[in-house]
Amino acid sequence: MNPSEESRAIRFWPFMFALFVGSFMSVLSSSTITIAIPELQRYFGAELSLLQWTLTGFMLAMGTSAPLTGYLGGRFSFKWLYVASLVGFTLASVLCGLAWDTRSLVVFRFVQGAFCGAIMPVTMTLIYQLLPRERQALAASLWSLSASLAPAFGPTFAGWLITLGNWRWLFFINVPLGLVAVGLAVRTIPFYRLQAPKAFDLPGLLTVITGTLSLLIALSQGRDWGWTQVKTVSLFMIGTLSLIVFVVRELKTSAPLLDLRVLANGRYLVTLIISSIITISLYSGAFLVPVFLQKVQGVTPLETGLILLPASLAMALLMPLVGRMYGPLGPSTLMTAGVLLIAGGTFALSRLTPDVPRFYMVMWMVVRNVGIALSMMPASNAGMEQISRELSGHASSISNWLRNVFGAFSIAIFTSLLSTFTAREAQELVRQGMTERSRIELFSFVEGINDVYLVATLIALVAVPLSLGIRKHRVVLEASAEAR
Repeated sequence: MNPSEESRAIRFWPFMFALFVGSFMSVLSSSTITIAIPELQRYFGAELSLLQWTLTGFMLAMGTSAPLTGYLGGRFSFKWLYVASLVGFTLASVLCGLAWDTRSLVVFRFVQGAFCGAIMPVTMTLIYQLLPRERQALAASLWSLSASLAPAFGPTFAGWLITLGNWRWLFFINVPLGLVAVGLAVRTIPFYRLQAPKAFDLPGLLTVITGTLSLLIALSQGRDWGWTQVKTVSLFMIGTLSLIVFVVRELKTSAPLLDLRVLANGRYLVTLIISSIITISLYSGAFLVPVFLQKVQGVTPLETGLILLPASLAMALLMPLVGRMYGPLGPSTLMTAGVLLIAGGTFALSRLTPDVPRFYMVMWMVVRNVGIALSMMPASNAGMEQISRELSGHASSISNWLRNVFGAFSIAIFTSLLSTFTAREAQELVRQGMTERSRIELFSFVEGINDVYLVATLIALVAVPLSLGIRKHRVVLEASAEAR
């Protein structure tokens, strides 16, 4: 059936609720694990560098499967791809809950992430292929809300589950959510197909997987192996060359895995860069703050969740309002204000001390998350609103692929930087005359976190001039005029 005919028949709110539940569940699985990492360290007796793969491996798998969604959606329809992804995600969650050691958990998280990686691009594609243009901004804000509500309640919910039971329930809870999501998707999302793909681009898939895996492993292990060691340099070279081959092939083949020609749209390309920067900023806080609170200040997982709750709630409550402000204010104003708040809040977090008041943490996390709320949806919608329906599947796949890859890269880079900065600060404290080992470890770790946040601040500021150059889209202007 033609999407234009379906868009007139779709009941907006049931349709959005079906997408909301699946998106919420997928993001919940990445937000709850950050709270559990210190608990998993105690349970398995594993190093942080290994356990961070429960998050980076998950996100890398998401980034690996995201490029497939354009092809699979065209081949089997985006409705049934969504349903299959929800079923696979639910089954993988059961396996994660049954994991017997760190490595098995990492493997099962990778499988879970592979199914999860299709959920976000598919739901975004359904919005831009099935809904009329005038409803897409509101739908995009609700879609973004699902990605912000999960972090809002996820840490507190995760802390509560760990306190009352154990970490396994973080995965078992996905079973009832998954069943509800599958039922809603089958009932409310219409079946349609725009066009079947001509062929499957296997070389494209292999090169993009090789490239992203090689670079992530090099970034994660470079410090331990040595940045100038043969295997580190080799992985960087293999990763870079693989991605170059991938790009060249996708631009030449008649049936690309990802149609990179959408990057010729300057507006879409710039918003893609801004979205990647926002993702890096998002994960710097999501990864480092729980580690600081539990390792430095000794708070429980439940207390950590409660400390993070106000910031996440502020983001969740503001997100629907951003959808309504998008038409009158335009993306540039919202994104610029949001990025400045992200940078300001991140800079404030680069001034932590072991006994920093909890109110200080809460206040600046709120500032950061308000900035994320203001900028996240406009960055996604400002680029997608200029992409045709036929290319929206590829555009959403590229967007979510890069978002997941940069999320995984940022965690790997921040983990490596934290180790490097901590070691450097420890040497400086010894040089200054500090001799007590426990104090050296404590203060060097805190200063290492501060240094990482300073780097994250500089990265966020790069998005300011880019945001200033985005103007209102013509369709948005017309919709705003009609609303008045």
